[in-house]
Amino acid sequence: MGKFEKDANDLLEYVGGKENITAVSHCVTRMRFVLVDPKQANIKKIENIPSAKGTFTQSGQFQVIIGNDVQDFYNDFVKVSGIEGVSKDAAKAASKSNQTWIQRLMGNLGEIFAPLIPALICGG
Repeated sequence: MGKFEKDANDLLEYVGGKENITAVSHCVTRMRFVLVDPKQANIKKIENIPSAKGTFTQSGQFQVIIGNDVQDFYNDFVKVSGIEGVSKDAAKAASKSNQTWIQRLMGNLGEIFAPLIPALICGG
């Protein structure tokens, strides 16, 4: 039994179950979910999980802040849920379906102009 098995079970239930998860990944401190229906996530219950430090939605991804133990939590979550995790880029691509057209437009513009910033700084 993993250290976070109970919390991982609770999180799986509170995000709407395995059927509501399109993709799951993690970064340094957060679990990142792409949900079929984000409204199914019970934010109040998720924030009452002892390991969860908070939640927010950004760029079509529902994120749960876990902290420095996110790798261990993620491993327990994958075992409990039976969901195979995906890369951060795959989760980002899957999350586009949860974004409005203006969010997708802004994201595309950001991806176009972000690589130009260092050149503009050096040239200035």
